[in-house]
Amino acid sequence: MIKKYTMGSPIETEAVTAVIEPGDFSDFPFEHDAKNGKFSFGFSMSEDDIIYGLGEANRGINKRGWVYESYCSDDPFHTETKSSLYAAHNFLLVGSGKPFGIFIDFPARIRWDIGYTKSDRLEITLDGADFDIYLVYGGSPREIAREFRSIIGKSYIPPFWAFGYQQSRWSYHNAEAVDRVIEGYNSAGIPLDCVYLDIDYMERYKDFTVDSEAFPDFESYVAEKRAQGIHLIPIIDAGIKKEEGYSVYEEGRDRGYFCKRADGSDFEGGVWPGVCGFPDFLRPEVRRWFGEKYRALTDIGIDGFWNDMNEPAIFYSVEGIENALEKAASLKGENLDLGGFFSLKDTFTGLSNSQSDYSSIYHTVNGEQVNHQRVHNIYGSSMTRAAGEYFAESFGEEKILMFSRASYIGAHRTSGIWFGDNHSWWSHILLNLKMLPGANMCGFLYCGADLGGFNENATRDLVLRFLALGVFTPLMRNHSALGTRDQECFRFEKPEDFRDIIEVRYRLIPYLYETFRKASEENEMIFRPLSFDYPDDPVARECETQLMLGEECMIAPVYEQNAGGRTVYLPEDMTFVRLSGTRETVEKLGKGLHYVSVALSEVPLFIKKGKRIPLCMPAMRTGDLRADKAEWLGE
Repeated sequence: MIKKYTMGSPIETEAVTAVIEPGDFSDFPFEHDAKNGKFSFGFSMSEDDIIYGLGEANRGINKRGWVYESYCSDDPFHTETKSSLYAAHNFLLVGSGKPFGIFIDFPARIRWDIGYTKSDRLEITLDGADFDIYLVYGGSPREIAREFRSIIGKSYIPPFWAFGYQQSRWSYHNAEAVDRVIEGYNSAGIPLDCVYLDIDYMERYKDFTVDSEAFPDFESYVAEKRAQGIHLIPIIDAGIKKEEGYSVYEEGRDRGYFCKRADGSDFEGGVWPGVCGFPDFLRPEVRRWFGEKYRALTDIGIDGFWNDMNEPAIFYSVEGIENALEKAASLKGENLDLGGFFSLKDTFTGLSNSQSDYSSIYHTVNGEQVNHQRVHNIYGSSMTRAAGEYFAESFGEEKILMFSRASYIGAHRTSGIWFGDNHSWWSHILLNLKMLPGANMCGFLYCGADLGGFNENATRDLVLRFLALGVFTPLMRNHSALGTRDQECFRFEKPEDFRDIIEVRYRLIPYLYETFRKASEENEMIFRPLSFDYPDDPVARECETQLMLGEECMIAPVYEQNAGGRTVYLPEDMTFVRLSGTRETVEKLGKGLHYVSVALSEVPLFIKKGKRIPLCMPAMRTGDLRADKAEWLGE
């Protein structure tokens, strides 16, 4: 059962596809308050309540004990102190004696105090008073998640090849660098389907352009890679470089398609290419215009994209940088004391993603001027929607790979997501694991993290253990930052260990793909907390380092450095399988705690009693897999 409550005049996000008539707000079941332009409500939590949800969010599967914010944020430091990341996934699921779900369809900032101020109290505060709230009742947490998914529409399904292994870096600067990566994988016998092109493939960081010196005759090069079974995946950013003669900018400016200031002039902010205009993706005509721009790349054979910097990330505004430079100039020759120095420093460090800059941006929504802060959380998802709608109309379903950094519920119908600029930290293996159920609850099935970590220098064992989890995530991409250690698999000692891990992925792809399709079609979760399947098991209820996978399996990655294995809890009798290349070691284990040894070249998997999964032989490309010749593993 779903109840809808509406207050004021909500901005239409199109997150919900079902038609649900709102009830009388006088029947709203929670204590609430509206003052100073904000709305808040809350309720008491019992000691046993587990709070799930919020999609791509920090900390644990159980969200109790922290304060979170729905506010898409360009923040590359995913520490426990952070309250918001790149996404705004406004769905909570309260798992108790009578579980229920809450979805707040509201594209501005929301604060979720989940036992942070008072340990037994959940308080939700909206920065506004125009919203829709949906309450989902009835059944188990798994059934509530399925019911919620039924009102937001089917999840995006990528092409089959998008389940292959993918290699990325900021940046492979030219064709020679890309060729070296492909040759490295080929020589090591490690499967590979995709190589990513970060911002340096462009002509001076301009969207929908290609640097002809770095990639001469790009169309022929794309065709050559496709003949080798390799898909090239370029990045697209939200900011459009301000430059005379650049047709995308000139069209956007002349048609009035960029976001505005209060006085009607174009808002201008600096990103990679310098000063940019930002398309007003909330307008349907702007989405159609921007979506069609991808044709410049699809026409020459590109069939996959990743949208980035679309929170939107802004390094500085034109006004902000001018004010900072004026302040610096005024202090020339001054004897800066403690306060003076830090005031100057903060002036410059505060330029990026400034709240005052966001507050100076305006959109046009249904002909009305709307401040950006009211719609901040749907900016990135509207950019990705522009691309996804164009791809579906021009190529049909399941033809183009598309995923995004910023997102809002509803964008799951046209794209996947990745979890942003993580670090080469062991703790981020677990953070990846813990984000998966929340993302699935909110419809984002095609998801994953930067395997090996994006920031900092990765170690060989960290990359191997990260990959062993990534074997199961729909998006399996290794990505790293400029200036960090090379972490392509073939560059480490004993690359055969990496080959063994990635060959396991290719053996599992037919199973993972069918599990994915079923989850999309049936509004299911691929990854679930153990408590969803074993609600009466006290150990399963608190387990945060293992997940259920599909209907057949449980995964439990090794996530500590120098560990030769881990302790795992089996909520029922299971078959423990160590997978390594084409080899399997099978062991029957009973319910309870077990220490299991897992070599760096092995992937641990647990198959439920009475279940089995198919394993095909690995291949260098997904197109060469033979699912019809699979063997079955399990009972």
